[in-house]
Amino acid sequence: MNIIADDTHVPSKPNRRLVIVVRADPVICGHSGEARCLAEVALTRGFDDVRIVTWPLDALEAAGLPLKPLDGVLPYSPGITVERPDPVGDYRVPDGRYLAGLIGRLVELFSDGVPTVAMSLYLSPHAIAVQEAVQVARSMGPAQVITVAEAVGSDITNVVRECVNTGRFGAAAHILSVYLAADHCVAVSEYTKELIVASAATLDGMHGTTFAQRCRERIGISYPAVDSWSYLSLTDDKIAETLTRRGLSRDGYVLFLSRIASAKGIDDLIDAYAGSRSAERVRLVLAGRGPQEAEVLARVAAAGLGDRVRVLTDVDDAEKPALMAGSAAFVLPTREQPEFVETFGIALVEKALAGGGPIITCATGGVPEAVGDTALLVPQRDSATLRTVLDGVVCDWTPEQRTAAELRARAYALQFDRAQVFDRLFARANPPAVHVA
Repeated sequence: MNIIADDTHVPSKPNRRLVIVVRADPVICGHSGEARCLAEVALTRGFDDVRIVTWPLDALEAAGLPLKPLDGVLPYSPGITVERPDPVGDYRVPDGRYLAGLIGRLVELFSDGVPTVAMSLYLSPHAIAVQEAVQVARSMGPAQVITVAEAVGSDITNVVRECVNTGRFGAAAHILSVYLAADHCVAVSEYTKELIVASAATLDGMHGTTFAQRCRERIGISYPAVDSWSYLSLTDDKIAETLTRRGLSRDGYVLFLSRIASAKGIDDLIDAYAGSRSAERVRLVLAGRGPQEAEVLARVAAAGLGDRVRVLTDVDDAEKPALMAGSAAFVLPTREQPEFVETFGIALVEKALAGGGPIITCATGGVPEAVGDTALLVPQRDSATLRTVLDGVVCDWTPEQRTAAELRARAYALQFDRAQVFDRLFARANPPAVHVA
């Protein structure tokens, strides 16, 4: 089994364990960062064994997920162990081998007598793995496990809603049943909860089930946790050092930093930037990884913007806050698509904490919950309006306007600090959290 991080600080007989099952680093995903944040806070809240159980690197690579360079992943604190269980079985069980390895390791962790909170981020397959492992562990003897299942948007858009739309009743019923079997059910935003309830209601109408009412009654809201200190502790020297290394200047570029995919509206941003007044003053930096990297490069070249647009696919965790803070504006024109809706917007919160120029985004999905009234909202798929707003911010705003917007955004975003989110979430799970100095 591939184990990453130093587990020598874990006592031979822990008193309290937290297990988080998630697509973890090096996957470029807000929820991999959320898992890291919750794990770090757990060390200060009485958990003396914290484990992130995730997938082997070859499985992540084969899935085509956007990955950070391994040498750019920040280390975890001593006491946090990242486990990547090896697959079980041979080639005749192509996908199930990895899930079997994951479930098998969870059974071992759940059946050793240590009081455990097991949290899954993504219902499919992580909550499924946790629930199956709990059932096995409990059948073997007393297993002191409390489960928390967190639903994110793609659980519904990629699984439940698709199954409902295509008449695949069984798969949708299965994942909703697994979700409701958890001791505590949470969603990453009010929007996500309503999305779940609506899909469940459609299923109920088709098959006479009662998922919607149970979902409405049981699902709580737990916004994603963000490490605010990484952003609030930025110094001017750190920002300057990062920008110099990248050949950038403060307030000399507009930043997009997210997954490079159609649903993030990156083509709308390129079209808005082309021919704008902003393009004469600042560069455009597109940072991230994703399935549309080749298309983005081609679109930039076709627009004749090769000397004005930088595409960065190797941004690591350490330099992300500085890139955000140094930007003249941060633009994420996310849009609704059948397979994806922005159900929160972690990058928007991170940018608000980092400071710098204002945020321009779209009021899709859970974005309004992430930004409140502190961002400039434009219609989705409207590059003309986006160009107008971008030019206004970059070319016309006064320093006083920028400062006021920065302070308001940061004040709003502080509610998503990882310690606050952790304490609200784990107040649901007994025994009560213990604060450690």
